[in-house]
Amino acid sequence: MPITTRSVPFGEHHTWVQITTAHRPRPEALPLVVLHGGPGMAHNYVANIAALAESTGRTVIHYDQIGCGNSTHLPDAPAGFWTPELFVDEFHCLVRALELDSYHLLGQSWGGMLGAEIAVRRPAGLASLTICNSPASMSLWVAAAAELRAALPAGTLAALQRHEAAGTVTDPEYLAATREFYRRHVCRLEPMPQDFADSEAQMEAEPTVYHTMNGPNEFHVIGTLRNWSVIDRLPQIIAPTLVIAGEFDEATPATWQPFIDHIPDAGSHVFPQSSHCTHLEKPEEFRAVVAAFLNSHDLAIAAQP
Repeated sequence: MPITTRSVPFGEHHTWVQITTAHRPRPEALPLVVLHGGPGMAHNYVANIAALAESTGRTVIHYDQIGCGNSTHLPDAPAGFWTPELFVDEFHCLVRALELDSYHLLGQSWGGMLGAEIAVRRPAGLASLTICNSPASMSLWVAAAAELRAALPAGTLAALQRHEAAGTVTDPEYLAATREFYRRHVCRLEPMPQDFADSEAQMEAEPTVYHTMNGPNEFHVIGTLRNWSVIDRLPQIIAPTLVIAGEFDEATPATWQPFIDHIPDAGSHVFPQSSHCTHLEKPEEFRAVVAAFLNSHDLAIAAQP
């Protein structure tokens, strides 16, 4: 698949973009923009979604959100700088720079949260939204994490609680306990796929965005997103929406049910024997479900009044 990269100005900063095109493009196939998670995990771990370019004949666009990966890093930016609105603005800047009149949007984890933030604003070119492994509010996410943690071995849970209370979340014992949660609910593949390891390594090297907005890990949410919710705004979404999750996902059904309840005609698909990184654990099945959804909504924009 032909792959090109470029840099898009975003105010005084820049956003790194990767564009994957099909050898045999279909004229009616709208481009797909992929939003990575974290915040701050960069595009690496969702890179395999680019295979949709060849299977669906469309362009697939990945980018590293500001603050991570190959885009501008801002380790000295104040906590108040890192808001959902910042990333919504960055997305629209990208759409304008790439001259995308119509497009599909797929977000994974935080990327799905960002996708919902974009969709509630009803951008004119949005043909569909795919929300993968994402909560509709952080309070639901934290509640789900507490339930999943309670099912961990007693010693593992005690280690998590002890170090969180003491603030020693970089202690090797705490990190080992964290890995047990990840093994069950984040990515069940062993060894961890290289793409995921690459995203994690770049985040650990420069953790500003992740630590500021989320916290030290997936389930200890003490960052600026801790009170985030999109639930009351979901009825504003008019784009066709598909919600994807894994059977053992840290995004449990309770976290994403509001998308189904409040977005008109939203559908869902739960992959068995997978967790938070469904696209890595079940790549062919994942791409088949997404491809069918995208193909069915390539003409959605033309059909809108």
